Amino acid sequence: MRAIEIRSFGSPDGLAVAELPVPEPGAGEVLIAVEAIGVGGVDAVIRRGTLGGYGFREGHVPGSEVAGVVSGVGAGVDESWVGRRVWGFTGTGGGYVEHAVVPVEQVQELPEGLTAQAAVALGGSGVVAHFGLAHARFAAGESVLVRGAAGSIGLLTVQLAARGGASEVAVTTSAPERGDRLRALGATRVLDRAGTGGSGFDVIIDVVAGPDLPVFLDKLAPNGRMVTVGVVAGYPPADFGMTLLGAFQRSLSFATFSSDTVDPAARDAVRSGQFEAAARGELAAVVHEVLPLDAAALAHHRMDAGEVFGRIVLTP
Repeated sequence: MRAIEIRSFGSPDGLAVAELPVPEPGAGEVLIAVEAIGVGGVDAVIRRGTLGGYGFREGHVPGSEVAGVVSGVGAGVDESWVGRRVWGFTGTGGGYVEHAVVPVEQVQELPEGLTAQAAVALGGSGVVAHFGLAHARFAAGESVLVRGAAGSIGLLTVQLAARGGASEVAVTTSAPERGDRLRALGATRVLDRAGTGGSGFDVIIDVVAGPDLPVFLDKLAPNGRMVTVGVVAGYPPADFGMTLLGAFQRSLSFATFSSDTVDPAARDAVRSGQFEAAARGELAAVVHEVLPLDAAALAHHRMDAGEVFGRIVLTP
């Protein structure tokens, strides 16, 4: 089968097509004939080599979520899975392939009316958006700023905050036309990437991190909470906590969030509900572009250039 490997870390040009054997599902696993692959921000972070301490090596196959049809099962897995349309989570790699092996507990059946492309634009990101807001203790009537709103996590956070009764849903983005599209999804205020003119937010959900993170901490209202759910711009300055201490009397809070810490049953229930809502047209799974698997490097170039609104999807 064809797969995409990281031959060298850094530039997207280090991604290359490889021929690998079709894997056999082991005990507790299913084999998925892949129809759609989500290209996520974490894939780009891994490809750049900034997470080298996590053990990634040349030859790593990126990709964390796929959708398709179950074509085989391993020992201990109910044969009735074969033929079902599913979404599957491959973890920190193994998704840029034609056939993916996924633990059955990381697989969810797709409802009628939801495409494989929509599933990989929603499956991982929607859970992060939902529980990221919960981690920030967001409540109806509070103001929310979504930093990095044009990515799949940001877009779903905007929608969920609006549906949850936020008094204001502000967003940061890079272009006026993106602001118009974000307003259509529930944003009420559009700021530039620096958040110029915005302040006094009860909750900030941050997908970006990077060197400007302290600037956004200072945009919190008293008792405000900022939760970072991604690091697409890299790590913040080592002394960013001084911003919190410098605003001691405002009782600000900062936290990180990973969906790895969510109870699996709760995570799956939320994802299932979001899949159903998207199938009914109540939640938008925004696909920026569909590209062939061989164009993975192009997809990463477009992410690095900041051109993507939503999620790029690869198809074998």
